[in-house]
Amino acid sequence: MTATARPRSEVEGEIKETLGLVPSFFDRIPEDALDHEWQLFSRMELGETLIPNKYKELLMLAVHAQTHCRYCTLFHTEAAKLFGATDEEIQEAVHLAKHTVGWSTYLNGMREDEARFGEELEQIGAHLSA
Repeated sequence: MTATARPRSEVEGEIKETLGLVPSFFDRIPEDALDHEWQLFSRMELGETLIPNKYKELLMLAVHAQTHCRYCTLFHTEAAKLFGATDEEIQEAVHLAKHTVGWSTYLNGMREDEARFGEELEQIGAHLSA
């Protein structure tokens, strides 16, 4: 255990107080990393940040729909609902992920000229701002 890490029992007590139980995926985190991992998890996944929680969860759901992590997809779907996301918003987030990944596949596969792409994007931005 590092000098700044709290004992596992203390961290697990905080996890249980927050979540109602200590999820088994925390069991395998080494003692010297548990406090750090919990602090990140509770702040980024559950805490208030610059991005409202509902939108963070929809964003993370979209990411994990692409990474094909069933655990994360389930977690972020349920968390999005807890933070007020509707089924329609969840469907839209996943559809947007599919859509943007498709464009990425196409642009990279066609080896679009990156400099020209950037120049055209600047022109589009100027036009839309006008």
